[in-house]
Amino acid sequence: MDDDVRNIVLGVVATAISGGFGWFARTYLWRRALRRKQAFFGLPNGSDCLFVVNRQMGGTDSSLHRNDAFALLEISSLIKDCGANVQIVTHDAARQGFGERAEFCVGGPVSNARTTAHLMSMLPGVRVDLSTESGPDRGSINVGGETYRWQKGTVEYVLLARLTAGPRTRPVFLLSGQTANSNQAAARYLARHHVRLARTYANDSFCVVLKVINSDAYGPDVTELVADVTRAARTPVPADA
Repeated sequence: MDDDVRNIVLGVVATAISGGFGWFARTYLWRRALRRKQAFFGLPNGSDCLFVVNRQMGGTDSSLHRNDAFALLEISSLIKDCGANVQIVTHDAARQGFGERAEFCVGGPVSNARTTAHLMSMLPGVRVDLSTESGPDRGSINVGGETYRWQKGTVEYVLLARLTAGPRTRPVFLLSGQTANSNQAAARYLARHHVRLARTYANDSFCVVLKVINSDAYGPDVTELVADVTRAARTPVPADA
Protein backbone atom coordinates (compact mmCIF):
# COMPACT_ATOMS: atom_id res chain seq x y z
CA MET A 1 0.00 0.00 0.00
CA ASP A 2 1.56 3.25 -1.09
CA ASP A 3 1.43 6.45 0.92
CA ASP A 4 -1.48 8.01 -1.00
CA VAL A 5 -3.76 5.02 -0.51
CA ARG A 6 -2.76 4.76 3.16
CA ASN A 7 -3.54 8.44 3.71
CA ILE A 8 -6.95 8.03 2.08
CA VAL A 9 -7.77 4.99 4.22
CA LEU A 10 -6.62 6.74 7.38
CA GLY A 11 -8.70 9.79 6.46
CA VAL A 12 -11.80 7.68 5.93
CA VAL A 13 -11.25 5.86 9.24
CA ALA A 14 -10.68 9.14 11.11
CA THR A 15 -13.83 10.64 9.58
CA ALA A 16 -15.87 7.57 10.57
CA ILE A 17 -14.56 7.63 14.13
CA SER A 18 -15.13 11.37 14.43
CA GLY A 19 -18.64 11.03 13.03
CA GLY A 20 -19.38 8.15 15.40
CA PHE A 21 -18.23 10.11 18.42
CA GLY A 22 -20.23 13.11 17.26
CA TRP A 23 -23.38 11.03 16.87
CA PHE A 24 -22.82 9.42 20.28
CA ALA A 25 -22.31 12.80 21.94
CA ARG A 26 -25.41 14.31 20.34
CA THR A 27 -27.48 11.27 21.27
CA TYR A 28 -26.18 11.33 24.85
CA LEU A 29 -26.94 15.04 25.26
CA TRP A 30 -30.40 14.65 23.72
CA ARG A 31 -31.25 11.74 26.03
CA ARG A 32 -29.95 13.59 29.07
CA ALA A 33 -32.05 16.65 28.19
CA LEU A 34 -35.09 14.42 27.67
CA ARG A 35 -34.60 12.70 31.03
CA ARG A 36 -34.38 16.08 32.76
CA LYS A 37 -37.53 17.28 31.01
CA GLN A 38 -39.37 14.08 31.95
CA ALA A 39 -38.25 14.41 35.58
CA PHE A 40 -39.29 18.07 35.78
CA PHE A 41 -42.75 17.42 34.35
CA GLY A 42 -43.18 14.06 36.06
CA LEU A 43 -43.74 12.41 32.70
CA PRO A 44 -41.63 9.29 32.16
CA ASN A 45 -42.02 7.56 28.82
CA GLY A 46 -45.42 5.89 28.46
CA SER A 47 -46.90 7.52 31.57
CA ASP A 48 -50.33 9.15 31.83
CA CYS A 49 -51.11 12.70 32.89
CA LEU A 50 -54.21 14.77 33.51
CA PHE A 51 -55.11 18.04 31.83
CA VAL A 52 -57.87 19.81 33.76
CA VAL A 53 -59.71 22.42 31.70
CA ASN A 54 -61.86 25.19 33.10
CA ARG A 55 -65.10 26.62 31.79
CA GLN A 56 -65.44 29.89 29.97
CA MET A 57 -66.65 32.65 32.28
CA GLY A 58 -70.12 33.63 31.19
CA GLY A 59 -70.46 30.54 29.00
CA THR A 60 -71.99 27.14 29.50
CA ASP A 61 -70.37 24.62 31.81
CA SER A 62 -68.91 22.77 28.81
CA SER A 63 -67.61 25.79 26.91
CA LEU A 64 -63.87 26.43 26.68
CA HIS A 65 -62.33 29.76 25.80
CA ARG A 66 -60.24 29.80 22.63
CA ASN A 67 -57.11 30.92 24.52
CA ASP A 68 -57.51 28.06 27.00
CA ALA A 69 -57.68 25.69 24.04
CA PHE A 70 -54.43 27.23 22.79
CA ALA A 71 -52.93 26.67 26.25
CA LEU A 72 -53.83 23.01 25.89
CA LEU A 73 -51.99 22.89 22.57
CA GLU A 74 -48.91 24.55 24.08
CA ILE A 75 -48.74 21.96 26.86
CA SER A 76 -49.68 19.01 24.64
CA SER A 77 -46.43 19.47 22.71
CA LEU A 78 -44.46 19.14 25.97
CA ILE A 79 -46.37 15.99 26.89
CA LYS A 80 -45.75 14.50 23.44
CA ASP A 81 -42.02 15.29 23.63
CA CYS A 82 -41.84 13.32 26.89
CA GLY A 83 -43.56 10.31 25.31
CA ALA A 84 -46.50 10.51 27.72
CA ASN A 85 -50.26 10.28 27.27
CA VAL A 86 -52.82 12.90 28.26
CA GLN A 87 -56.36 12.61 29.53
CA ILE A 88 -58.46 15.77 29.27
CA VAL A 89 -61.15 16.31 31.89
CA THR A 90 -63.32 19.25 32.90
CA HIS A 91 -62.67 20.86 36.25
CA ASP A 92 -65.88 19.53 37.81
CA ALA A 93 -65.23 15.95 36.64
CA ALA A 94 -61.72 15.58 38.08
CA ARG A 95 -62.26 13.32 41.06
CA GLN A 96 -58.82 12.23 42.23
CA GLY A 97 -56.05 13.30 44.52
CA PHE A 98 -52.65 14.40 43.36
CA GLY A 99 -49.29 12.70 43.22
CA GLU A 100 -50.07 9.54 41.27
CA ARG A 101 -50.22 11.24 37.88
CA ALA A 102 -48.79 14.51 36.65
CA GLU A 103 -51.44 17.17 36.25
CA PHE A 104 -51.81 20.44 34.38
CA CYS A 105 -54.62 22.56 35.80
CA VAL A 106 -55.57 25.64 33.78
CA GLY A 107 -57.75 28.57 34.86
CA GLY A 108 -58.33 30.74 37.89
CA PRO A 109 -60.64 29.83 40.79
CA VAL A 110 -63.57 31.74 39.26
CA SER A 111 -63.79 29.26 36.39
CA ASN A 112 -61.99 26.18 37.74
CA ALA A 113 -63.11 24.47 40.94
CA ARG A 114 -60.02 22.27 40.99
CA THR A 115 -57.82 25.35 41.03
CA THR A 116 -59.74 26.47 44.11
CA ALA A 117 -58.95 23.14 45.79
CA HIS A 118 -55.27 23.32 44.87
CA LEU A 119 -54.96 26.88 46.19
CA MET A 120 -56.61 25.96 49.47
CA SER A 121 -54.55 22.82 50.07
CA MET A 122 -51.16 23.69 48.58
CA LEU A 123 -51.00 27.49 48.25
CA PRO A 124 -52.89 28.76 51.31
CA GLY A 125 -51.07 32.08 51.22
CA VAL A 126 -52.74 33.10 47.96
CA ARG A 127 -55.95 35.10 47.93
CA VAL A 128 -57.90 35.77 44.74
CA ASP A 129 -60.77 38.25 44.55
CA LEU A 130 -63.77 36.31 43.23
CA SER A 131 -66.20 39.19 42.88
CA THR A 132 -68.16 39.33 39.64
CA GLU A 133 -68.98 43.03 39.73
CA SER A 134 -66.73 45.62 38.13
CA GLY A 135 -64.17 47.20 40.41
CA PRO A 136 -60.41 47.77 40.74
CA ASP A 137 -59.89 44.60 42.77
CA ARG A 138 -61.93 42.23 40.60
CA GLY A 139 -59.79 39.17 39.89
CA SER A 140 -56.84 40.57 41.83
CA ILE A 141 -54.23 38.18 43.23
CA ASN A 142 -52.90 38.87 46.71
CA VAL A 143 -49.81 37.06 47.95
CA GLY A 144 -46.86 38.05 50.10
CA GLY A 145 -48.38 41.39 50.97
CA GLU A 146 -48.62 42.44 47.32
CA THR A 147 -51.82 42.84 45.30
CA TYR A 148 -51.63 42.18 41.56
CA ARG A 149 -54.54 43.95 39.87
CA TRP A 150 -55.91 43.23 36.43
CA GLN A 151 -56.15 46.20 34.05
CA LYS A 152 -58.19 45.07 31.08
CA GLY A 153 -56.20 44.97 27.87
CA THR A 154 -53.15 46.50 29.54
CA VAL A 155 -51.90 44.35 32.42
CA GLU A 156 -52.81 40.79 33.38
CA TYR A 157 -51.26 38.52 36.00
CA VAL A 158 -51.07 34.76 36.29
CA LEU A 159 -49.72 32.35 38.87
CA LEU A 160 -47.50 29.59 37.51
CA ALA A 161 -46.76 26.90 40.05
CA ARG A 162 -45.20 23.46 40.24
CA LEU A 163 -46.52 21.64 43.30
CA THR A 164 -45.60 18.26 44.76
CA ALA A 165 -46.85 16.33 47.76
CA GLY A 166 -43.53 14.55 48.33
CA PRO A 167 -40.20 13.54 46.79
CA ARG A 168 -41.55 10.53 44.85
CA THR A 169 -44.86 11.97 43.72
CA ARG A 170 -45.84 13.43 40.37
CA PRO A 171 -46.23 17.23 40.19
CA VAL A 172 -49.24 19.43 39.63
CA PHE A 173 -48.65 22.40 37.33
CA LEU A 174 -51.08 25.18 38.14
CA LEU A 175 -51.72 27.98 35.63
CA SER A 176 -54.12 30.31 37.42
CA GLY A 177 -54.63 33.51 35.45
CA GLN A 178 -56.93 36.49 35.62
CA THR A 179 -57.98 35.90 31.99
CA ALA A 180 -57.88 33.12 29.41
CA ASN A 181 -55.16 35.10 27.63
CA SER A 182 -52.98 35.03 30.74
CA ASN A 183 -53.57 31.29 31.08
CA GLN A 184 -52.19 30.82 27.58
CA ALA A 185 -49.30 33.16 28.38
CA ALA A 186 -48.36 30.97 31.35
CA ALA A 187 -48.51 27.84 29.19
CA ARG A 188 -46.28 29.48 26.59
CA TYR A 189 -43.86 30.70 29.28
CA LEU A 190 -43.66 27.17 30.70
CA ALA A 191 -43.01 25.70 27.26
CA ARG A 192 -40.28 28.24 26.48
CA HIS A 193 -38.56 28.43 29.86
CA HIS A 194 -38.94 24.99 31.42
CA VAL A 195 -35.19 24.33 31.13
CA ARG A 196 -34.37 27.46 33.11
CA LEU A 197 -37.09 26.73 35.65
CA ALA A 198 -35.74 23.20 36.11
CA ARG A 199 -32.23 24.56 36.65
CA THR A 200 -33.50 27.04 39.21
CA TYR A 201 -35.87 24.82 41.18
CA ALA A 202 -34.82 21.27 40.18
CA ASN A 203 -37.76 19.06 41.14
CA ASP A 204 -38.95 21.21 44.05
CA SER A 205 -42.22 23.09 44.32
CA PHE A 206 -42.33 26.72 43.25
CA CYS A 207 -44.82 29.49 42.60
CA VAL A 208 -44.12 32.59 40.52
CA VAL A 209 -46.16 35.57 39.38
CA LEU A 210 -46.05 36.41 35.66
CA LYS A 211 -47.13 39.71 34.14
CA VAL A 212 -48.70 39.83 30.68
CA ILE A 213 -48.12 43.22 29.08
CA ASN A 214 -50.50 45.03 26.70
CA SER A 215 -52.54 41.98 25.77
CA ASP A 216 -54.77 43.99 23.43
CA ALA A 217 -51.76 44.53 21.17
CA TYR A 218 -49.54 41.54 21.89
CA GLY A 219 -51.86 38.80 23.13
CA PRO A 220 -49.96 36.25 25.26
CA ASP A 221 -46.57 36.91 23.64
CA VAL A 222 -45.07 39.55 25.96
CA THR A 223 -44.75 38.04 29.42
CA GLU A 224 -42.27 38.76 32.19
CA LEU A 225 -41.46 37.21 35.53
CA VAL A 226 -42.52 39.57 38.31
CA ALA A 227 -41.83 37.71 41.55
CA ASP A 228 -41.02 34.37 43.11
CA VAL A 229 -43.68 34.01 45.79
CA THR A 230 -43.07 30.37 46.71
CA ARG A 231 -42.56 30.87 50.45
CA ALA A 232 -45.39 33.38 50.87
CA ALA A 233 -47.81 31.34 48.79
CA ARG A 234 -47.17 28.20 50.85
CA THR A 235 -47.53 30.00 54.19
CA PRO A 236 -51.12 30.19 55.48
CA VAL A 237 -52.53 33.68 55.87
CA PRO A 238 -53.49 34.54 59.46
CA ALA A 239 -57.23 34.43 60.08
CA ASP A 240 -57.37 38.16 60.87
CA ALA A 241 -55.41 39.17 57.75
